[in-house]
Amino acid sequence: MDDPRSKAASASMLILWICLQTLLLECETLAGSNDNADTYTGQADACKIDFTGFVPPPYHNISYTSCMHIWNSFVLRHYQSEDNLLTIILSAEYTTGWVGIGFSRDGFMVGSSAMVGWFNKKGQAEVMQYYLQGTATSQVIPGMGELPLSGVPPALALNGASIYLLFQLKLNKPISRQPIILAFGVGYPKHHRLTHHVDKSTIIMDFKAGSMSFSRKCTSSRKKSHGVLSMLGWGLILPTGALIPRYFRHKDPIWYYLHTLTQFVGFIIALGAVVLGVQLYSEVEVHPGIVAHRGIGIFVLTLTILQVLAFFLRPNEDSKIRKYWNWYHNWFGRFALFFGAVNIILAIQVGGANNAWRIGYGFLVGTIMVSVIVLEALLWMRNSTKVNNSSSTFQMNPIDQPPPSTFVKG
Repeated sequence: MDDPRSKAASASMLILWICLQTLLLECETLAGSNDNADTYTGQADACKIDFTGFVPPPYHNISYTSCMHIWNSFVLRHYQSEDNLLTIILSAEYTTGWVGIGFSRDGFMVGSSAMVGWFNKKGQAEVMQYYLQGTATSQVIPGMGELPLSGVPPALALNGASIYLLFQLKLNKPISRQPIILAFGVGYPKHHRLTHHVDKSTIIMDFKAGSMSFSRKCTSSRKKSHGVLSMLGWGLILPTGALIPRYFRHKDPIWYYLHTLTQFVGFIIALGAVVLGVQLYSEVEVHPGIVAHRGIGIFVLTLTILQVLAFFLRPNEDSKIRKYWNWYHNWFGRFALFFGAVNIILAIQVGGANNAWRIGYGFLVGTIMVSVIVLEALLWMRNSTKVNNSSSTFQMNPIDQPPPSTFVKG
């Protein structure tokens, strides 16, 4: 008969392999589509637009050396003169909100300077430089920044469904490879304070060669996959597996095999989330929130590994150390699930996740809690039935009194 432990391990490894292969395929697809940016359907038309009539001078008089689709609907034109004057036009589809382009030293948001443009509710164009002091919206400082703007004022134009952000930088030396941050938001800035971005991306732009690199393009995909795997592993499968021994122990031995398989699958999926998390740690902005998330993640992973070891070190039921093993297995499992949930909530906060993630995880937790309440009620009813049945089978039969003895007096 096959060992159920080896079956569980094999199934778990297969799931992990499928998850990671799916992620790699997604990243390769992104890279392939990005490398072939010329296939973007709207790029050719966007680069043929005549700026005369809606773009102020000198921007419409320049023959731009490069025009390419760089992300979503964003198209970037640039020209770098011999005297190190860099002219940039960033265009994108626009309805409301703001669009921005930032220049970074290391590819991260913190410490970058950005040019942001928007049309307010009255239809007035506004362009401003910002210094990205931190990741919170309150740390995006208006009117500050390190971009050396030239004497030509920045401009903003609207043509059809596209917005055009135009500005010039007077550089000390020619610029070549430069990390560029792209972002947009749909809310109107209030008192020049930007609303939180809807989406953002980072590319490496080579202004000298007129090309770009998407080496960081998979970061967003990895973040989503890391979050999904974490919620599936520590947020759904492992908690579900923990409920099986309590509520289905009467289904012996099925409960044991089901508990074992579920926990192995949950562990492998959670391990896949850790692998992606290690990759992400070198790609995202490291701040105290991320450090705390990483520390709790390592702690939870350690507890989870100890749970796996407990499976292999499980003593017999009649062993003297079985009760200590039970304490260890139960409490380490509870701590792992508790801190796993805490870490998911922390990740949603520090990762800047949108409401869909909050609603999704809230729905997940709510479903588990409702399931626990229902199962607990069924368990109580089952135990009550057992008590009643055992009471009814135990009857107090009266003891027949023996006839009185006759004593013969001698």
